[in-house]
Amino acid sequence: MRCGLLGEHLGHSYSPQIHAALADYSYELFAVAPDELDTFLRSDRFDALNVTIPYKRAVLPYCAELSETAKKLGNVNTLVRRKDGTLYGDNTDFDGFSWLLQRNGGIRPGEKALVLGSGGASQTVQCVLREQGAKVVALSRTGENTYDTLASHQDAVLVVNATPVGMYPKNGARLIDLDLLPNCRCVLDLIYNPARTRLLLDAEERGIRCEGGLPMLVAQAKRAAERFTGKSIPDSRCEEILCQLNQEMQNIILIGMPGCGKTTVGKLVAQRLHRPFFDADAEIVNRLGCDIPTFFAQEGESAFRKVETEVLKDLGKRSGCVIATSGGCVTREENYAYLHQNGVIFWRKRDLSSLPTDGRPISQSTALTDLYETRRPLYEHFADHILEPTTTPAAAAEQIISLL
Repeated sequence: MRCGLLGEHLGHSYSPQIHAALADYSYELFAVAPDELDTFLRSDRFDALNVTIPYKRAVLPYCAELSETAKKLGNVNTLVRRKDGTLYGDNTDFDGFSWLLQRNGGIRPGEKALVLGSGGASQTVQCVLREQGAKVVALSRTGENTYDTLASHQDAVLVVNATPVGMYPKNGARLIDLDLLPNCRCVLDLIYNPARTRLLLDAEERGIRCEGGLPMLVAQAKRAAERFTGKSIPDSRCEEILCQLNQEMQNIILIGMPGCGKTTVGKLVAQRLHRPFFDADAEIVNRLGCDIPTFFAQEGESAFRKVETEVLKDLGKRSGCVIATSGGCVTREENYAYLHQNGVIFWRKRDLSSLPTDGRPISQSTALTDLYETRRPLYEHFADHILEPTTTPAAAAEQIISLL
């Protein structure tokens, strides 16, 4: 069976990996230009397809029959060629968002939900929520309900971002301030790269339940695979695939005092897991064009920290990497979001007496005990996991792998 994903600019997609875990059929990426769409859809190059932007509406005229969901939404993301050669159109995004909503507590009839955006993804989200009996308000840049009217919706319990705002490579952007929604108990973002958008990081900081769009991607793919094959797939496969993807996509970040062995441990982890490794200090040196002590002496710590943040901002956008940071990265709060958006952060503790100071300007100018006491609460704030100080680099690497 020949399956695949139809779109115009596909780039990197997780769909082939997800479908390979769901069923035994080939799955190809079909990047088709608009002027070639008609020829492609009338060809015999496929048996079933997922459809992504900008063709979810464009494929409608080619469908001999639509599912009730596709009729309701007015767009198609799944095509299946029937035995007579005609195409059947369905929309499994509805199923995908339904699962994302369900796994995050759902919504009760009469409760208000805010949906950010007014495009096709927003229409799907609104349809699911209305079927649950929710009071749905869509916010956009223009119209009756804009982002400027957010304060008039303080009774909203759910926020769903159905726009590309905050998506890679424009990480860090957001549309609303959650402080204006005191009753919000859940935030969902259909974006899955980065894993945690600025909106989700804001929700996490406020203790609000939140999740990105990866579960939706997996669940809609599961439903599409059932359409492709005509066979039922248990929901438990979604959880298994989601767990695997999260492990593969997240960065592994090492923080800790200067000289604690972050680079050594990071390289060992990268080798074990066959991941790219990045040393933030080495990246900083490349950007500076000189060694760190020289730059410190000429420009001072403040200038160094600014460059460090720029480097971490770039590194943090990556996925599936191992990153060793500089010892003082925790001194700037904004670095937390850059590292945490796609990563799990490990603090490697070491006995202070074992830390070298050569080539480390801050360690040479400040007593290590004083430096540690200043930074200890910052490391604790950044860290998802703490590695015990008695471990060797190999043992620390093994501990990281087991914790994942």
